[in-house]
Amino acid sequence: MNDAPPLPDPLAQGWERFPDEGFIDLVGPIFTRRADGPLRSFGFVAERKHANLIGVVHGGMLMTLADRALGVSAWDAAGGKPSVTIQFDMQFLSSAKMGDFVSVAPEVVRLTRSLVFMKGSLQVDDRVVAAASGIWKILER
Repeated sequence: MNDAPPLPDPLAQGWERFPDEGFIDLVGPIFTRRADGPLRSFGFVAERKHANLIGVVHGGMLMTLADRALGVSAWDAAGGKPSVTIQFDMQFLSSAKMGDFVSVAPEVVRLTRSLVFMKGSLQVDDRVVAAASGIWKILER
């Protein structure tokens, strides 16, 4: 008998599946939804494939969510111009467990002609599990 609680259903809570191919396809799905304003939030449901050796969400998965969320938001802030990560910092503050929905609402700290400075807190409900910040280089098409 499986006594594990059912996994959260982000789609039933107004989230949409973020269309992504490549690496994210292997670790996803990642979900997104627009909040008030131009930026959107991102999240994922922690599944067994996201576990580290002690059974909590692997730090690499938290970093993957943050890099994708802040990176896509940097593109948006740059008017849709491709932007690449040139610096990324992460502080792990707590753990996320299997079945948790981990989300991040990216924030633009500063936007110049060539760089986007971003930050975001990864949360499970109201509990912050990690903090991320980074710099994205805006590429000319």
